[in-house]
Amino acid sequence: MRLVRPSNEWKKEHEDYMNEWDEPRMTPSSFNLTGYKNYEAYLEALKIRESGDGKWVPSTNYFLVDENNRVLAMVDIRHNLTDYLLNVGGHIGYGVRPIERRKGHATRILAEALKKCKELEIHKVLVTCNADNIGSAKTIVKNRGVEDKSFIEEDGTVVQRFWIENI
Repeated sequence: MRLVRPSNEWKKEHEDYMNEWDEPRMTPSSFNLTGYKNYEAYLEALKIRESGDGKWVPSTNYFLVDENNRVLAMVDIRHNLTDYLLNVGGHIGYGVRPIERRKGHATRILAEALKKCKELEIHKVLVTCNADNIGSAKTIVKNRGVEDKSFIEEDGTVVQRFWIENI
């Protein structure tokens, strides 16, 4: 398995992944293809988003792909934190293809993302998940996450916050 950057080469796999997504909100949201006239427009928008233009912080996005070039998971690594990301989003957001869940891919993509954070010199990494996402909390703890104070969003959603020392 390896991390690859989104490109035209991954268009069909990305679209197939999106078609399998089983939740109302794409996680991470940077991989949502909705609203783009074509894949090239999405890639251009992603480039702008990754540069930190506008409301976005600089970030890097990857697919986790297997030996058959199937996208198993996606990750968005945010290079710094805004107040919102400090409370809700964290440095790393990831999602696993629904049919590929419970196979260790979340643990793997988070571990790989932490390596990328080290390259970016992000040594204290915040990873969050909703309190009802027990699997994600376990994944974060497996990757050395230490729970901090939770954050409660306006709608009552409890967000668990974990710090990972990445030295």
